[in-house]
Amino acid sequence: MRMSQLFVRTLRDDPNDAEVPSHRLLVRAGYIRRAAPGIYTWLPLGLKVYRNVERIVREEMDAMGAQELQFPALLPKEPYEATNRWEEYGDGIFRVQDRKGADYLLGPTHEEMFTLVVKDLYSSYKDLPVWLYQIQTKYRDEARPRAGLMRGREFVMKDSYSFDVSDEGLDASYNAHRAAYIKTFDRLGFDYVIVKATAGAMGGSKSEEFLAKLDVGEDTFVQCAACDYAANVEAVTVPAPPAQPYDDVPAAHAEETPDTPTIDSLVALLNERYPRDDRPWAAGDTLKNVLVMLKHPDGTKEPLAIGIPGDRDVDQKRLEGQLEPIEVEPMTEEELRSFPDIVKGYIGPGVLGEEKTGIRFVVDPRIVEGTRWVTGADVHNQHAIDMVVGRDFTPDGTIEAANVRDGDACPNCAEGTLASARGIEMGHIFQLGRKYAEALDLKVLDENGKLVTVTMGSYGIGVSRAVPVIAEGNHDELGLCWPREIAPADVHIVAAGKDAALFEAAEKLSGELAAQGIEVIYDDRAGKISPGVKFKDAELIGVPTIVTVGRGLADGVVEVKDRRTGAKQDVAVAEAAAAIAAIIRG
Repeated sequence: MRMSQLFVRTLRDDPNDAEVPSHRLLVRAGYIRRAAPGIYTWLPLGLKVYRNVERIVREEMDAMGAQELQFPALLPKEPYEATNRWEEYGDGIFRVQDRKGADYLLGPTHEEMFTLVVKDLYSSYKDLPVWLYQIQTKYRDEARPRAGLMRGREFVMKDSYSFDVSDEGLDASYNAHRAAYIKTFDRLGFDYVIVKATAGAMGGSKSEEFLAKLDVGEDTFVQCAACDYAANVEAVTVPAPPAQPYDDVPAAHAEETPDTPTIDSLVALLNERYPRDDRPWAAGDTLKNVLVMLKHPDGTKEPLAIGIPGDRDVDQKRLEGQLEPIEVEPMTEEELRSFPDIVKGYIGPGVLGEEKTGIRFVVDPRIVEGTRWVTGADVHNQHAIDMVVGRDFTPDGTIEAANVRDGDACPNCAEGTLASARGIEMGHIFQLGRKYAEALDLKVLDENGKLVTVTMGSYGIGVSRAVPVIAEGNHDELGLCWPREIAPADVHIVAAGKDAALFEAAEKLSGELAAQGIEVIYDDRAGKISPGVKFKDAELIGVPTIVTVGRGLADGVVEVKDRRTGAKQDVAVAEAAAAIAAIIRG
């Protein structure tokens, strides 16, 4: 790859729409170009990096015994109707019609297609287990594409599926994929953690995510300092305290609480006017009731009330994670007026519940029978004190919607507490079970000649997303610093000067390395391109070994620099090809 001919244009300034380092550097170094919001063109250098990621993923999938196939991206409507996902995806997919008016979609995921192809070709337990995968472009109509390749409308995934007769077989398939994923992510060269996760709209049971640890990540996960528990916050289960006796709790009573627009102001007033005998009131003694509207995939809406301790907030992602594919929206003023018994700012459980106003009332798992609360009295400027669960009100159910905080008790062990960090999902493995097989009637004859429904597992890797994720963890103030197995080339040779002898020596070294199968970027640009510009481009592009053929040539040496550590060494020209090859091959 000669820089004089390579289809690349490096930039000195950051693109205006770049939010994160990987986006800025991939554009500036000439790896990608924006085509539309959430849609990018891979330029030659970027495509080489992407192909290296794809190669690693493919090698590990093949090594575990999975078989690759390829489905179309343009898919018929009917299979997705059979699983109800044509509607469940709502506005999240691209729907198109052909010239005859038939409906299609651009594939957001391919569970239905995998299920149908196995149904078409296999009919006996002797055919199973089978592991199938593809590396395929996906399309989702993201409302807010962001961070370049990290969250786009068009992206590439490796999705694989296991098909087994029994749950025991599914466990074995799941564990095999998990082991393959660990090998894959170890090779890709970024720091990651495996966390408990929810299966989301795809359904299923056991579920784990492989999260790249990134401060710019959109996912929050927690880990326990005392045990090996780790979970996406959406999958954290709050340990419910035991029910409490309430025989000696005073009867609930409404009190005047004017000018208390916040929980803090309410607590201050309670401690001033209605002090407790045992301790001061705290925010955690109050019950905050939040009203939202649930938007179903078919467009219908229903209200929902969520009760949480006053020292917590509703975590939108946690809430949506419990309700997928339903979307959650704030209740508007107009919608609120349709419930005349609701007093804004003073909402209490007295008017909540399906049997009262028709608003389903679900609460945090900490709100158990016998616990006492201060909450809205459904009267302007009044709150009810000593409202007891099971005596004064009974919720319709529980929901994991309150925010998870550092220091919360670990759900897995008795002594640990949780600490949070940010990450981005790079892989997701989960046991689908029989949801799609039942919907599409995938059955095989078992060893007794009886038809049984096949059980499935689903396993995804964000192939195109891996490129910016690796870049996020492998850059410095000068540019990218690719891991060797990912880099677009093995060595970047810079002819630093105007003397023809420099170019001749650089040309010769490039040829010797290429003859050994080593991928070379050779900066052969002459004329007005200064050595300083060439050095900046080499640092920005980020190939792990940079060789400078410059003033040292007069002394019979070239400079070899490790881009990742900055370490330099002079190597004799006659031995340079062998020495560089040895560095590259470890």
